[in-house]
Amino acid sequence: MTFRSRVITATVAAAALAVVLACFASFLTTRNALFNAVDQSLLQTSQGPSSLHAEDAHVTGSYTELVLANGQTVPTAGVPIDSVIRGYAKGKSGHLLRTIQIGNQSYRELIVGLPAGSVVSCSTGLCQVATTSAQLFVVNVTGQENELRSLVRTLLVVAASGLLLALAMGWLLARAALRPLEDVTDEIETITETNDMRYRIEEGDADELGRLRRVFNRLLSSVESSQTLQRQLVLDASHELRTPLTSLRTNAQVLSRANELSPDDLIQLTNDMVTQVDELASLVTDLGELARGERSEGAVVSLRLDECVDECVDTARTYARIKDITIESQVEPSTIEGRRDRLVRAISNLLTNAVKFTPRGGQIRVTSSEGSVTVSDSGPGISDEDLPFVFDRFWRSASSRALPGSGLGLSIVAQVVAEFHGEVRVDRDPQLGGARFTFTIPSGSGETSE
Repeated sequence: MTFRSRVITATVAAAALAVVLACFASFLTTRNALFNAVDQSLLQTSQGPSSLHAEDAHVTGSYTELVLANGQTVPTAGVPIDSVIRGYAKGKSGHLLRTIQIGNQSYRELIVGLPAGSVVSCSTGLCQVATTSAQLFVVNVTGQENELRSLVRTLLVVAASGLLLALAMGWLLARAALRPLEDVTDEIETITETNDMRYRIEEGDADELGRLRRVFNRLLSSVESSQTLQRQLVLDASHELRTPLTSLRTNAQVLSRANELSPDDLIQLTNDMVTQVDELASLVTDLGELARGERSEGAVVSLRLDECVDECVDTARTYARIKDITIESQVEPSTIEGRRDRLVRAISNLLTNAVKFTPRGGQIRVTSSEGSVTVSDSGPGISDEDLPFVFDRFWRSASSRALPGSGLGLSIVAQVVAEFHGEVRVDRDPQLGGARFTFTIPSGSGETSE
């Protein structure tokens, strides 16, 4: 079933329910009004003297009849005597209103129980009834019932007409209401066919449909930005891969004449090729990290940040010893929400970057507390003009282009911190004089993951 069909069906169903309820209420109101008037008339008649003469009963349509305890009726007016009437005649008190059939006519009947000694009107004036009895007051309501039947037929015609009108109005309203939605659908289909993410839908008014248009435009902006970043990543990656691949090709060609090289040259050539392969492997690993985007796989758990920092510092000290670099660590226990592998990668990248730019015999300081990690070094630091580009992919300052690296380490740090809703900043350490990187991730409140 289409959305338009559902709208029409809902409209017709609502209209049908309203029409049926209105017709039913109209019928009940009319029926109650007619029979209440008859019942009130019968009750008023029962309060005054009633003639027991029935000569004109069939002419006026009204009957008054007395039923004695032995079942005898005075006068005999042709009203059916059943067990209910006999019960009132034998002493049951109160009264009862009901509808009965006499032949093909409908009558409204009032049964009033009379105690022994009651006085009623008779042909000689007033008569006293020695036994208990029941007095019947009957009026013909065939005309009223015919009117009700006519009303039912009229209401059925009205209900059918109302449903047809509701069907027509539902179709027209659905068509008018869904036209803007169809226009949006056509525009989206056009975007799907052309794959043009620069296209924007006219946002329109501040209603539900306008909200849908605005949300879809934001989605288009996000997709366009994602595509732009992907294309840029591919272009940057191809550019970065070209240099080590070209160098490897050149060295491989030289290696084909290995018999012409001296042993020292051959060793140097082999070492260069291993270095270039390592650089390629590191670049591919970094590209894989960036390809994850701002969301990685795996559950976010509660982690001890201080344990992750200690692990990364122990690993970094192994490489720092080669340059006689001292790494000082001051870590306080703290807990965050994140993924351990991603967090360790971000901290390791900061430490690797610090080791790379710290001169021989220099110093690196690492502090951590309350979801924050700071890595400072005694290197040259980052110039003010380079600060806006530090976390860009493949960006390297002019002074660092001769050093090994792909320019992806710090961009991975920024990506990991953003994934965990944190923030990262860089400035100059006032004591060591070099760069100082600090990132903060919201503290976790769950149990610590072991």
